[in-house]
Amino acid sequence: MVQLLTPEGERVEHPDFSFDLGDDAILGFYRDMVLTRRIDTEATALQRHGELGIWAQLLGQEAAQIGAGRALRPQDFVFPTYREHGVAWCRGIDPLDLLGLFRGVDQGSWDPKENNFGLYTIVIGAQTLHATGYAMGMQRDGVVGTGDPDRDAAVIAHFGDGASSQGDVNESFVFAASYNAPVVFFCQNNQWAISEPFERQSRIPLYQRALGFGFPGVRVDGNDVLATYAVTQAALNRARDGQGPTFVEAYTYRMGAHTTTDDPTRYRLSDDLERWKLKDPIARVEAYLRRNGVAGDDFFTGVQAEADDLGARLREGCKALPDPTPLSIFDHVYTEITDELEQQREAFDAYLASFEGAH
Repeated sequence: MVQLLTPEGERVEHPDFSFDLGDDAILGFYRDMVLTRRIDTEATALQRHGELGIWAQLLGQEAAQIGAGRALRPQDFVFPTYREHGVAWCRGIDPLDLLGLFRGVDQGSWDPKENNFGLYTIVIGAQTLHATGYAMGMQRDGVVGTGDPDRDAAVIAHFGDGASSQGDVNESFVFAASYNAPVVFFCQNNQWAISEPFERQSRIPLYQRALGFGFPGVRVDGNDVLATYAVTQAALNRARDGQGPTFVEAYTYRMGAHTTTDDPTRYRLSDDLERWKLKDPIARVEAYLRRNGVAGDDFFTGVQAEADDLGARLREGCKALPDPTPLSIFDHVYTEITDELEQQREAFDAYLASFEGAH
């Protein structure tokens, strides 16, 4: 397993991967992870207060998401699941747009083309097929393997260990390998597919499955933001250069529940949780920054103040999100509305109008 920063905050070397950025980047990673965690905790609290219908937590997976998100270039495209809040943050998505989806006032309000970040995918594993097809389209557009770093592009598909058992995911592996598609399959193995432990899902480590499809796989410490960045950067570079797909298994742990409707105390031991708390991705970066004199109390206090401001904005902004109009259900069914759909819209509009002035 690739690791470049230990849980105690010590830098270590790896023969195949290295972190080639300076301490300023690590300071930025720390800020990203703290703010991402604040988005997660605020959204969880909002759901508990009835302001969101549901929320998919990422607690403990911040390093996997920030490391992968910051390895992207602007021209790369991301296909997320419904838990990639940290990657969304890296791509410039307003967290309030994420809350709108889970509040039920929209079905994802951001434009995927604006930030090259797709809408959240609720159907487990379906996004890997979309990602592979999009990557094959990049090949045909001539933006792969040209040698121009500002032009060459790749795709990254995020999914979890549970999704790896889905047929869609394995079909996407077949197509990606067959067509040498520029796609990185980024699996956050957080040990639990809702209530099913990983050992019931696979007889071997997930990254080893890639060899059966004909492309490389690598396991990285998903709680190590430096290693995750380095491994993802190498996989994306390989894809952009025209060398095909890579499977990245970010080995991490879901500290919270699968979603806010789940109770993990029913199926996992508290001892496991306590052991993984010692591997906290944010704490290890803070330990490195303090140990090496890179940052002091002023920096950490400033980041915490920024997190507090973000939390306040999310609380106020969530409650102010406007409810959709009833007719908006027709707006995004097709690119161009069909005659049949227009008839349905007119009929529904007339039905709504029949209530005007009623007591």
